[in-house]
Amino acid sequence: MTTPDNDRSTSLGDVKQLGLFAAIASLSYVFWVVGAMEMVERLAFYGVKAVASLYATDPVSKGGLGVTPAEFGVLMACWAAVQTVLPVFTGALSDRFGYKLTIFCSTIIKILGYVTMAVFHSYWGFFGGAVILAAGTAIFKPGIQGTLVKVTSRANSSMAWGVFYQTVNVGGYLGPIVAARMRSDFAAISPAYGWMMVFVACALIISVNFLLLLTYREVGQEERLERARLRREGKLHQDNLFVESIRELAKPHVFVYLAIFSGFWFMFMALFDVLPMHIRDWVDRTDIMRTLFLDGQTSNRFFIFMLGMNEDGTNINPEGLLNVNAGLIMITCFAFAYVSGLMRATTSMVVGTILATVALFVLGHATAGWTMVGAIAIFSVGEMLSSPKFSEFIGNFAPHDKKAMYLGFSQIPIAVGWTLEGFLGPWLYGIFASKDKFSRDLLLDRLPSGTAALPGGDELAALAKDSTLKLEQIQDLGTKGAEKLVDGIPQGEAFDWLVAMTGESPKALTDLLYQTHNIPVVWYIMGVVGIVSAVGIYIYGKWILTLNRQEKESV
Repeated sequence: MTTPDNDRSTSLGDVKQLGLFAAIASLSYVFWVVGAMEMVERLAFYGVKAVASLYATDPVSKGGLGVTPAEFGVLMACWAAVQTVLPVFTGALSDRFGYKLTIFCSTIIKILGYVTMAVFHSYWGFFGGAVILAAGTAIFKPGIQGTLVKVTSRANSSMAWGVFYQTVNVGGYLGPIVAARMRSDFAAISPAYGWMMVFVACALIISVNFLLLLTYREVGQEERLERARLRREGKLHQDNLFVESIRELAKPHVFVYLAIFSGFWFMFMALFDVLPMHIRDWVDRTDIMRTLFLDGQTSNRFFIFMLGMNEDGTNINPEGLLNVNAGLIMITCFAFAYVSGLMRATTSMVVGTILATVALFVLGHATAGWTMVGAIAIFSVGEMLSSPKFSEFIGNFAPHDKKAMYLGFSQIPIAVGWTLEGFLGPWLYGIFASKDKFSRDLLLDRLPSGTAALPGGDELAALAKDSTLKLEQIQDLGTKGAEKLVDGIPQGEAFDWLVAMTGESPKALTDLLYQTHNIPVVWYIMGVVGIVSAVGIYIYGKWILTLNRQEKESV
């Protein structure tokens, strides 16, 4: 098998790929070990990431933190910044001190992050846990991806990255449904306890990587140790890590590539940070339930688990529906890796970005379950054609002794894109699509100051019992005023109050709120960013062709 040790080309040009089965057969033992470690890490990571927006914005009465989408956006922006900026420097540390050591240290840090989330049930506890988790992920990534680049060649890199992406999405698929089961099964004790068990489960899952590390053999270790010996003896000059990183980043084909992909990651991350809230608030999944099950529900524990359903088997949780993304990638990514290998790398990325952008425009109009499934499927195909190629491309043109450094650089556009989206995505959702906000507005319209005649009943009384409001205050609006009433409703509970106080069905009120507000505008903004990104990648591809032609002519 050819490995980068005897295939050290860093040319910007594309290399003819091996056939489908030949490429799979050429993948080494170490490749599958790092794939397994990444799968375990993603299983734990997406067990939290896929439900983070739900946990933060769900009302306290349902076990959540009861914060606004904008407050969650601040948390997500900090999470994104730490996780994506640190690898710019931790990548160089992995090259210098060894991949195995950095993977080991990162696992300890990630466990600490999950434990912090479990122990401190508060906004700042989740905030602190997220930052710790982000730091651990930042240290973990370069060592894993650096190993991947070193055990593959230019001739099998498309298939390698595709299979790697497919393997880790097994974890990406299982993580959210494990989270769904934890928060549903343990909610009987208390909703907050169910969320705590999500974080405990993730801490236990990531611990499996300690066992996999026992089977991991670091590629290029002898070469790294020899360079370290020569540096100690003064026979090899060693630049400052920061200076060395800046020097590599200053190369035009590097920083332009990273700048263009910032937009790609901005629109890409919205699927995970904003879509769960959109599904929870606006998507009726009963059509899926009626199609799959005769009575529109099931008691089969296998389906309840695999589809990420609620405990009663009557509905699919938002994270379960979002899991169509990881599930499709888990099953088909090797095939799309083969297809992408038949194209120039930048062409594959352009096609993938366009498909993902089309999906975003569809998402904004998706209020039926099957429509949402179709939109997520289109996005997933676009993701498979573009996202693995992004890492493959930069890994191929990286110098041989700086693979992890360059893969650390690959986090820069994710840093820019995800940090901006992490703040702006939930913020935009809070303005243009928040069901809680719209419910408060409608309550004010329906309950003008001075109106005293309100429906009573057990549901309204139960809401008042679990709230800071008193039933006497609700029934005496002439004295207290409707605005004070609405302001006193806990964050995330306004729609429940709207249903109880109007006596109308949840579906009718949801349809009314959707029809009277421009919900899709959030996804239009993300889609426009995707269009700009696709154009940028196309222009970059043309430029790279010119550079490659000049490189060949100069030889």
